[in-house]
Amino acid sequence: MRRRFFVDQFIGGRAVLGGNSAHHLARVLRAEPGQLYELSDGSHVWLARIEDVKDDRVEFCLVENLAAKEQALQTTLLLSVVKFDAFEFALEKATELGVRAIIPVAAARSEKALLAAAPKRAERWKKILLEASQQSRRLRIPELAALTKPDAAFLSNSIGLRVLFSERPEALSLRSILEGQESACVVTAALGPEGGWTDAEFESARKRGFCEASLGRLILRTETAAIAALASVNYALSGP
Repeated sequence: MRRRFFVDQFIGGRAVLGGNSAHHLARVLRAEPGQLYELSDGSHVWLARIEDVKDDRVEFCLVENLAAKEQALQTTLLLSVVKFDAFEFALEKATELGVRAIIPVAAARSEKALLAAAPKRAERWKKILLEASQQSRRLRIPELAALTKPDAAFLSNSIGLRVLFSERPEALSLRSILEGQESACVVTAALGPEGGWTDAEFESARKRGFCEASLGRLILRTETAAIAALASVNYALSGP
């Protein structure tokens, strides 16, 4: 299976790959003129042939327009900031599972030192999203929002199904919430920090139309919950 890379645009039957991706293709993969790769600009996918290779620039000639079907289910993940190794693992897997957008959330129980350091990690997080998108052969890279407080994050999507994941006994099972939602094409899923959501955050989410959902009796780490939640939503709502 051919590798896929993302470019800014296609112009006149040609495309240029630059930056770190070009360096990786040129120096790590040892690309040579004549080799074929897939390129996406976020809207279209082309089979392209390498014309010229430099350290930080690879030039392509477009060969064939490829089918590029965008996923109908549009999922936004509100992901509370947790320890960065776990947070970044969740970013990678959420990308592979097709999320449209990710909003890092500065929850009340997120560690303050992590919140202070989060803005400096934004470029690293974007690189993770890029690499995971290439690996999973997505049409486009997920949007990554700036660090956002819960109230604003809960307001980010005012349509579609909105689910706040919770360990409280009154939370409904995710399966019961998803039943009868086959036509839903916009979903917002909110995952709390290691200490859970506060009462104020539960109330804020409720006022904005979120239903409280459980992933079962076991207590999951945030990164595990992200995979379980997104995979369940995809299975229930993505269709054939």
